[in-house]
Amino acid sequence: MLNAVLSTLNPWRKSRLETYILRTCIAMFGAALAVVSCLIVLVNYVEISRTLVGNADLSGVSVIGLVLEKSPSTILILLPFAFLFGAILAFIGLNRHSELIAMRAAGVSAWRFILPATILAFAFGVVTLTVLNPVASHLSDAYDRVTNPVDLATAGTQTVYMRQGDNDQQMIIRAESQQAGPVHRLKGVTFWIYNVTGKGRPQFDERVDAESADLNTGHWLLRNAREYTLDKPVQAYDVLSLNSNLDPEKAFKTYANTESVAFWQLPGLIARNSASGASTALYELKLHELLSTPLMFAAMTALGAAFSLRLMRLGGMTQLVISGVSLGFVIFFVNQLFSSMGKAGVIPVALAGWSPSVLALLAAMTLLVYTEDG
Repeated sequence: MLNAVLSTLNPWRKSRLETYILRTCIAMFGAALAVVSCLIVLVNYVEISRTLVGNADLSGVSVIGLVLEKSPSTILILLPFAFLFGAILAFIGLNRHSELIAMRAAGVSAWRFILPATILAFAFGVVTLTVLNPVASHLSDAYDRVTNPVDLATAGTQTVYMRQGDNDQQMIIRAESQQAGPVHRLKGVTFWIYNVTGKGRPQFDERVDAESADLNTGHWLLRNAREYTLDKPVQAYDVLSLNSNLDPEKAFKTYANTESVAFWQLPGLIARNSASGASTALYELKLHELLSTPLMFAAMTALGAAFSLRLMRLGGMTQLVISGVSLGFVIFFVNQLFSSMGKAGVIPVALAGWSPSVLALLAAMTLLVYTEDG
């Protein structure tokens, strides 16, 4: 009878234990995130104040607004450290109050009380990927527009290059200038048109010069155009229409860096660039790095916990914590190294995007196996 009662209460006890660990980890994760965020905001405030000190149009409130627009993207980059430090603080606290000793004495495996923390970190990674990243990208784009405004008086005199196309036809577009306004217009424009052969190779078909070209949905509208082909005389047109698969709202938008591109925009951007024959390596790398974010958060949490499980009475805790923090920085630099190699084309972008997270998870699991099973 007693065994039946204990077996009935056992799941409830387990649930209470996991809830307690989750509450402790959430508190420590929040504290670590607050410290990291405050440091980033302070650094950005000093940097922006020094950089834009000569801009009389910016008030103190405007500077604070710029700081709040710039900081989220940096905070997201350093979020893995918040989970690393939060896990270390949470499990050191449990260790200091002998709660880990009590759990182990009750027969609870280290895998059992680390799992809730890693699941929490993984879930927050999903939220970061789907919600926080788009918000931070939007704020970063707003910051770039304020600090790097486009001077329409000079932008109109700059040469414009564009590409468009699909599996059947490719176009390279060059214009002497771009006219700002509600209509997306290029002036002094030349279209080099290539047909794609069965082997996937572009073959020159014709060239079209025009005084101006307006981009509308589904087509270019050319004025005073001249068409040059290899087997026909020159054809002149007052108005000529060419098919286009470019989005008028997005074709002329350039991204200074991938931080301004939200997660939900990346697949479409990759598809459009790939269809036009442009390079998609940077955007593909960014996509894989974002997709690996939940795994990285979980790995850093498990890593921080693994370095904090040694019993306080055995000593050596300080050295282990320092080792854990050092390994976290090593993983950060490995992440940057793989990212640089992926951008340079040395390794595939998928490998560059996922390797740091997988390596961090393997390191955490190895340390946990050694700690738990000797």
